[in-house]
Amino acid sequence: MLLVIDVGNSNNVIGLFSGKTLLSHWRIRTEWNRTADEYWVLFKEFILSNNVELDKIDDIVIACVVPSLLPVLQEMARKYFSNEPMIVGPGIKTGISILYRNPAEVGADRIVNSVAAFEKYGGPLIIVDFGTATTFDVVSKKGEYLGGVIFPGVQISLEALFKNTAKLPRIDMLVPEKVIGKSTVESIRSGAVHGFAGMIENLVKQIKKELGQNAHVVATGGIVDWIASKTSVIDTLDPFLTLDGLRIIYDKNHPEKL
Repeated sequence: MLLVIDVGNSNNVIGLFSGKTLLSHWRIRTEWNRTADEYWVLFKEFILSNNVELDKIDDIVIACVVPSLLPVLQEMARKYFSNEPMIVGPGIKTGISILYRNPAEVGADRIVNSVAAFEKYGGPLIIVDFGTATTFDVVSKKGEYLGGVIFPGVQISLEALFKNTAKLPRIDMLVPEKVIGKSTVESIRSGAVHGFAGMIENLVKQIKKELGQNAHVVATGGIVDWIASKTSVIDTLDPFLTLDGLRIIYDKNHPEKL
């Protein structure tokens, strides 16, 4: 079995694969000061709760955008799984060409999403990931990573609004019924959902114009349903795109295990 770990700025998303089948997945908050032993306790409980024996896990692959956590997870893998995990980064086969001016600047999660989307849907593609940042990644018909857009995410924007105003409240994540809010909470929800939906529609329009052709739009991320319900430009919702991408990249680097 393959354990895949996507370390984001807000959450770690973990998946357990048997071949190409995602058996289980879970999400934990990204805590920058957790130790390897603490991560082991969490991972062990999740894995055992899914009736999987720990010694059935053969390999581990990690994509990490929090540099301080990478050595912690590597230590956990070596200490408790007797495994040297594969890290998505320079030198790893992805099957796509990265046309960024400096390819090393592209976040591992963005590459993983692009690999998965191209493998599953072909190109050209626009991948929208609703995470701590809202990212747009563009892949050509040939499977070239062309670049993209980075914008503050919905949750971080709402948190900034709460922290930097005297009277505006912190709100929960609910989709508003109407655009015109009848209270402060409703107005903030409307601004978050409809404002981000409008931003997505405009950026998708501009990217397609710059490409000079249509492109399949795939959306993923923890709050993808929250925004996607208010825009018509998203063609496919794929909440497990990153987990699939980690498995696909692992397979590309271990063809002997296919």
